[in-house]
Amino acid sequence: MSDTSFEIPQKFEFTVTQAEQTALDLLAEGTGLSKQRIKDAMNKGAVWWTLKGKTLRLRRATKTLFKGSKIQFFYDEQVLSRKPESATLIYDAGNYSIWFKPSGMLSQGSQWGDHCSILRWVEVNGQPNEGQRQRECFLVHRLDADAMGLIILAHDSQSAAKLSALFQARDMRKFYQAWVVDDCNVPATGLTLNGDLDGKSAITHIKRIRVENNKTLLDVHIETGRKHQIRRHLANFGHPIVGDKLYGTKSTLGLQLIAYRLEFVCPNTKQTVIAELPVDMQFK
Repeated sequence: MSDTSFEIPQKFEFTVTQAEQTALDLLAEGTGLSKQRIKDAMNKGAVWWTLKGKTLRLRRATKTLFKGSKIQFFYDEQVLSRKPESATLIYDAGNYSIWFKPSGMLSQGSQWGDHCSILRWVEVNGQPNEGQRQRECFLVHRLDADAMGLIILAHDSQSAAKLSALFQARDMRKFYQAWVVDDCNVPATGLTLNGDLDGKSAITHIKRIRVENNKTLLDVHIETGRKHQIRRHLANFGHPIVGDKLYGTKSTLGLQLIAYRLEFVCPNTKQTVIAELPVDMQFK
């Protein structure tokens, strides 16, 4: 069986013209890739199909396709060769759960694949005990790929909507720790950074924990959730996060930012939930 290798990412598009044709046969014929590579890519979320205006990831290689279906295959050998680290369950409420996302793991996949995202990792690896019904996973909020820490996944659409509403209403209290460059002189009572980002208000509260080796450990609480809010506010303040390759200087340590605590009222039980990483998983 012939097999092709592509040095640069390739996007393939096909229209199904034969009845009873499988995705595996169609893609093998159209791309020159081995069926094993195609199966692996499909399982990792690189193949999509569109029928009646609805586009979904197509993972089952033996799926019989309808005539007229549109197939898209986003093939990138570098993306597909990556191996995700393991996430860690911190809190499970049944219809939602809270996980520790390691640095480098995506919140959500891209068109090129989703096997290195926490959403897909939990779908595959983070399900209930054997014999229990497998749960769907819905992303409630995001955490930068370079950052690590707590992230919430819902397991039904109703809980996803309720939890998302908490973030939108600023009823989700989010706490982070960040090592920043140099001695960051912050008053004992803390400091609020509130410079607008992208034309929208952004509020970040910081407190100094300690100074060590010409860097400062900060406790950070944000009220808003703008893109890269903490990273941008601290860089604008003159103390970028250690390892921030976008707004500071790249480091072998990686981005020294961790989401360590979440506080909110459970929308289902109305009880206060405080999820916090164990001390040995925090910077302090």
